[in-house]
This record gives sequence, structure tokens and C-alpha cells, in this order.
Amino acid sequence: MNIRQFVKSVIFVVIFLFAFISVSYIVRTNGDVKDRFSGFYAEKDDTLDIIMIGSSPIFPFYSAPKLWGETGVAMYPLSSNVQRPVAMKYLVEEAEKTQSPSLYIFEMRMYTMEDEDLSENMAYTRGVTDNMTYSINRIKTIQAMVPKTEDRLSFYVDIFKYHTNWKMLTLKSEWMNWRYHKESELKGLEVKDEVGPISMPTAAGAEGEMAISAVQEDHLRDLLQYLRDNKYQALFISSPYNITLEEQQKFNYIDGIISDAGYSFVNMNNFYDEIGIVFEEDYADYGSHTNAVGAEKCTDFLEKYLMDNYKFEDKRGNALYKSWDNAYELWLERLDEAKDKIEEHILNEDYAIKEE
Repeated sequence: MNIRQFVKSVIFVVIFLFAFISVSYIVRTNGDVKDRFSGFYAEKDDTLDIIMIGSSPIFPFYSAPKLWGETGVAMYPLSSNVQRPVAMKYLVEEAEKTQSPSLYIFEMRMYTMEDEDLSENMAYTRGVTDNMTYSINRIKTIQAMVPKTEDRLSFYVDIFKYHTNWKMLTLKSEWMNWRYHKESELKGLEVKDEVGPISMPTAAGAEGEMAISAVQEDHLRDLLQYLRDNKYQALFISSPYNITLEEQQKFNYIDGIISDAGYSFVNMNNFYDEIGIVFEEDYADYGSHTNAVGAEKCTDFLEKYLMDNYKFEDKRGNALYKSWDNAYELWLERLDEAKDKIEEHILNEDYAIKEE
């Protein structure tokens, strides 16, 4: 092969890989999680102050646009549905490729669950791996989350799973994902306007400890060691929800591990009065996830804690953050709309359909 043929071959391979990767990103199934991750990758390098990592108790509970509009602190949720704790360390590594946040916040609800229950449905794994851009870290994440007995090839090259998803190519919005960089208008927030009432949990604040599973404890201790080794500042939280006695006692156990490692854990289930949460009105689905009114309250509580315990630069007025100003304005609009619908649902007792 002469030099000219070699150059042609290299050019062909580069073009093929570029097209292959771009199409892979586009045909991934669209939805909130995809938009949230591609929105994260679209954020300008080294502009995020806080990155939240964890499962669905993040993106409907905490309004990053609200935090920005009131403090000038940019926070983004790198979050997916039923996110397995094993993923957290790798998502920090992913975040550090483009960002240098002052603080990581980890939501701990999934640590009270058995990993076997979470790994039975590989969709919970794909929520992470299939929304990461191709990289060495993505390969490491797959190796950590997918057993060798599974077909890892369809995880490494996920177009094998989504190869029939060609309808994505007809959607203009998905073509914006050719680099997996598509700005999130609300910075990863999901605004809910449903109401699913439930009585306030009686287990909140209970004493006593119950050990979490050995697998989840290993993941937690590994994450804590990784954070210490890299000198990353971190806060651990549990969002308020319809907690059971067993879960409350597991959080008490988790608190001890985190405190011993030199970090803080805030179990918001111990602060219902301070948050002002009303379980009969502020949840969209019977105590699991807040609606917009609940999100406003939880964000207020978290915002106060952050301002009281950490120092951040107020970056409002910085031209780099124009999209954040827009997100705050949009949040205010969506909040007003959601409040009207929530009030109407409560007045008419028009409640969300309960999942069996």
C-alpha cells in the first residue's frame, strides 16, 4: 500500500467512525434522561458549581434554575431513573472530564435497596451507560455495572440495541444530538403538575440502625475513598418521601459511615417541618416524587443549607451564563402554570393515577 492509499484509508475510517458515532447518539431513544445527559455535555467547560448525582429523587425535587436565579450558583443534575449506586463514582469521573465543580451532591435513596433488585432490570443500567458519550470511562462504567454473563457488546456499541430506532432520524430535535450536546432549557429539571396525596410518614426521624446490603456498603465506601483520594468536596442527602421504618434506620446507618469519612449527610426526612412539605398536596405520585410546589420547597431548604455551609461565587451577570438566566425565567413561567394546575387538581380532587 502506497502513502496515497494509506491516507485514503485513514480518511475513510475517520469519516466512518464519525458518522457511526453520530448516528448512534441520534438513534438512542429520546426522553428526559437523554435530554438531561446531552444537556450536561452541552454545558460550557468549567462553568458548573455543583453537580448532583443519583436517581429520580433529584430532577423533580430540586430546581437548578431557581437556585441560579436566587444565588448565582450553577447546579446540574447528572441523574437517571433508578440509578444504581455503583454508577456514582464513574459519573464523577465523567463530570470531571469537562467540569470542576466546587461540590458534588449525592442522593442516597437507592442505597437502601438491594443491588440484585436493581440489576434485574438492565434498563436501570442503560439509563446511565446508554447516555454517556463514547469514552474509556464509559467502558469502565459498563464493566462495573454489567455482569460478564450479560451481552456486553450491545452495551459497548449500543446502536446494536437501537438499530431499529430509525424514527429518531426523522426528528429534528434528535439531530441536535449528533455530538450528544443539546442544551437543556431547564437545566435538567422536570416540572411536574400532578397531585398524588398521601399522609405524612410516621417513620421519619425514628432512631435505631439497620445495615444496608454488603454490596451497597462496598460501593459507598469505595465512593468515599475515591472522593477523599481526589480531595473532592461532597454532600450526601436523602430527599423527603414516603419513607418506611426500615429505610429510615438504614439512613441512620449510612449517616454513620459518611460521618466517619468526614462528610455530611442530610436526611431531609428529619426536617419535614423546616421544609414545609405537605404530603397531601406537594407530591405528584403518592410520596415518591414532588410536584412543582414540592420542588420549590425542597429547593428552598437545600439552597439555605448550601448558603449556610459552603461558599460560592455569585455569577449572575456573567455573559457565559445567559442560558441560565433564560432557564430561570422559564422556570418562573412553568412554576406559575404548574401551581394553577396543582391548585385545580386539589380543588377537584383530581388525583394522579396510582401505579399498581
